[in-house]
Amino acid sequence: MMQFKAVAQVLQSLELTASRTVMTQELAQLLQQASAQEAALICYLCLGELNPPHIGTQFNIAQKNMAKVVAQVAGQSELVIQEELTRLGDLGSVIAHFYKACQSSMTLSEVYQALVALERLSGVGSQEQKSQAIQQLITQLDSVSAKYTVRIILGTLRLGFSDMTLLDALSWMQAGDKSLSDALQDAYNVCADIGLIAHTLKQDGIDAIKSMNIKVGVPIRPAAAERLPDVESIIAKLGPCVAQPKLDGFRLQVHVDKTGQQPIIRFFSRNLTDMSEMFPEFVKACMQLPVKSFIADGEAMVYDPNTKMFASFQETVKRRRKHGIEEMASELPLQLYLFDLLYLDGKSLLEAGHEDRRSALINLLQPNTNETLQLIDEKKVVTASQLEAYFIQEIAAGLEGLVIKRPDAHYQPGKRSSHWIKLKYQASDKLLDSLDVVVLGYYAGQGKRAQFGIGAFLVGIYNPRDNMYETVAKVGTGLTDEQWVELKMRCDALAVPVQPNNVWCDKNLAPNVWVVPSQVCEVLADEITYSPIHTAGKSEKKLGLALRFPRFLKYRDDKNSYQATTLAELETLQKRL
Repeated sequence: MMQFKAVAQVLQSLELTASRTVMTQELAQLLQQASAQEAALICYLCLGELNPPHIGTQFNIAQKNMAKVVAQVAGQSELVIQEELTRLGDLGSVIAHFYKACQSSMTLSEVYQALVALERLSGVGSQEQKSQAIQQLITQLDSVSAKYTVRIILGTLRLGFSDMTLLDALSWMQAGDKSLSDALQDAYNVCADIGLIAHTLKQDGIDAIKSMNIKVGVPIRPAAAERLPDVESIIAKLGPCVAQPKLDGFRLQVHVDKTGQQPIIRFFSRNLTDMSEMFPEFVKACMQLPVKSFIADGEAMVYDPNTKMFASFQETVKRRRKHGIEEMASELPLQLYLFDLLYLDGKSLLEAGHEDRRSALINLLQPNTNETLQLIDEKKVVTASQLEAYFIQEIAAGLEGLVIKRPDAHYQPGKRSSHWIKLKYQASDKLLDSLDVVVLGYYAGQGKRAQFGIGAFLVGIYNPRDNMYETVAKVGTGLTDEQWVELKMRCDALAVPVQPNNVWCDKNLAPNVWVVPSQVCEVLADEITYSPIHTAGKSEKKLGLALRFPRFLKYRDDKNSYQATTLAELETLQKRL
């Protein structure tokens, strides 16, 4: 049985490297030594989780309470622990600095089960029980194991790689190269449980991976659209096509299975988290549909029946809550607009063309009388002028724009398809489309903003080839006073004492406070320019890319940092302007 300290030592090695290749090979060696069950646990724990995203992991341990536990185990005062926390950046490093334990003999499975038991503690007195359980666990571990256990519990593991790196590592484990990565990713795209993928590969081999299919209750990784700058280029790319309004709400994947004793009804977000409890009004509507099972893609927005207008994203996002759900559902009623059907009565529709999936979706909703469940509008267009007229109509109605699709396009889970194109407001030669960027750090405020402690923030895009976040702008406009205060709070919760290994930043741009690259926000910019100082796409032979006149629009809490705008997207946009 694998010792947990063996896993912890690999995690420590991974923390010290920014090379995705090195990370992949070290993970492959670790997974090679593991059993099928242990490989699944390793994949979860390497992402700082106990479960796949649709189940989630919630320890609900405040940093203040963890600091008390660390102080007790380390035999130090809480004041000393706080001083070291400021210097080292996280309590995992603090416990490793102070705590000199005997060599641990706990297995990976034993530590995992202890963490599962910890997560399940709830109710009156549970905080004290959790503190005792953490202390008992840490004292059975060596210092390196204790370091990463504390980080997992606090949700601060952040090793700088994603689930895609783990899929590559599984390929290296099995084949000694990346030749199986595509097959593994295809399976993961339709069954987004990295632990299940690892377990299946270890136990049953690549043939079992290739035969994996949709499972109701396990999210499918959502398809995404590419960008093109104008209607002419879209028609040139797609030819005759169909256009659907682009809504700015909650992207939801609906899973319904009424074949069992207990019906399954789940609503998953864009980043695969379960949001089912937030939408009680959708449950009844889904149960009324005369089918046994289905999976559909849609967007939920607050709709005002008096004005017959959609509410803003800021209003819609108020429905993201854990308490007072019924009251808020009455105050801000949602409508769910379904725009695709992925699975129906035991049969996958991913390989069907858009028109066939659309017909099946119409039939699914035909008898529906519940107004909370709607079919997205769709218009067939042949010419650029037709597309432009429809685009202007939807913009005038207060929507973001359009998503244009090829009529024969398959649904491509987990991929940004060239058969789907999104079109948002643009004019002349300026980039007036928004970008999703990752916050990398912030600068101390001056003048009026001195009171906030923050005056601008550094943002970057993601380069998946090098597994790096590369700088693209300093943002200092678009936020209200309240938003500056909120941004500093968000950043301080992610602050680290040194520049992360997976961030490439010119020394002249270094912020006063670095943060772990995980917070995504949407920004608007006039254009993409060349820059001698920003690192997005920079090389010895060419300048980097930067955003001109960037301004903050909103947070994208529905996206993780690996779903932000990529270097390839930025370069494509720049070439088309």
